[in-house]
Amino acid sequence: MKAVVYERPFSVTVKDVDDPQIQHPNDVLVRVTSTAICGSDLHMYEGRTAAEPGIVFGHENLGVVEEVGSGVTSLSVGDRVVMPFNVACGFCKNCLAEKTGYCLTVNPGFAGGAYGYVAMGPFVGGQAERLRVPFADFNCLKLPPGEEHETDFVLLADIFPTGYHGCELAEVSPGESVAVFGAGPVGLMAAYSALLRGAAKVFSVDRVPERLAKAEEIGAIPIDFTQGDPSEQIKEQTDGEGTDKGVDAVGYQAQARDASHEEPAVVLNTLVETVRPTGKLGIPGLYVPSDPGGPDEHAKHGQLLVSIGRMFEKGQQMGTGQCNVKRYNRQLRDLIIAGRAKPSFVVSHELPLDQAPQAYEKFDKRIEGYTKVVLHPGHALAA
Repeated sequence: MKAVVYERPFSVTVKDVDDPQIQHPNDVLVRVTSTAICGSDLHMYEGRTAAEPGIVFGHENLGVVEEVGSGVTSLSVGDRVVMPFNVACGFCKNCLAEKTGYCLTVNPGFAGGAYGYVAMGPFVGGQAERLRVPFADFNCLKLPPGEEHETDFVLLADIFPTGYHGCELAEVSPGESVAVFGAGPVGLMAAYSALLRGAAKVFSVDRVPERLAKAEEIGAIPIDFTQGDPSEQIKEQTDGEGTDKGVDAVGYQAQARDASHEEPAVVLNTLVETVRPTGKLGIPGLYVPSDPGGPDEHAKHGQLLVSIGRMFEKGQQMGTGQCNVKRYNRQLRDLIIAGRAKPSFVVSHELPLDQAPQAYEKFDKRIEGYTKVVLHPGHALAA
């Protein structure tokens, strides 16, 4: 089959790789119809992880079941399904507690597994024509047949639930004010989710005009951090108090305010200043224990200078960690079906699989409006 394969930093190629096979009675094989490029894929693409050449990327996957293992009971050939980026067993201590991002079974010695991602187990990614799905009864979410809502549903694999997870970590409630740092795909999903949850006022902080315009389109208040301290800009619009809640949808590659260099802790520290005393912070933005490209020795080992004293002084609480997609994807699917949510507003490009190398390059450079790319294996779509 054709698949997107990592070659070296800043280079992927589409090449033939082995077809997936049923390896366990609980497996299914899925013909991939949509697979998205994620901002976290760029960490590997840029050489900012320990990813080795040869890894097949792709953890945001949707398709149609082609083959079913003998132990699968709830799925049939022809079912349209979307898979959480988390590979999970469904029966370990963490899965039973709805912490499927931290499954204790699928990746021995590490809490959590994912498709096509460094250190997340042996699971081949889905930026390919086919995908093996283990523990398929648990990991596949059934969708209505056909092609309706295709680009909405593929976002159920990761960014829509992850944005929602940021709001859950911060415990966003109706009528509250929320500051979301980052207006990339996950940040926009977090702002959108805050509005879905009934927030009265949502601020979206970024420096890219197209992103800020998109945030404003969905009802968020854009804050350009190059125009002044974002915490002060937000306090001016909240009677000097700051927001009730805050979400970091940026992570460890945060940019300094003049965008001249990386400053890994700047978003965390600015959130501490932005959120009012006793407020809560949700941190779905990615932080890693090892970053070969970190700006200093501490950052290279995931050790950041965070204003814990100020946070303690303000009595704030923080929730962190990757999204447990299974906790949210069924409800978010039903919001899409009911017409209450349309997350595909973030999708900028739909392309055939063979255009993945160009898409990675343009997405990484944030050029030509590339914000969220969905690849369609087997389709020769116009660029």
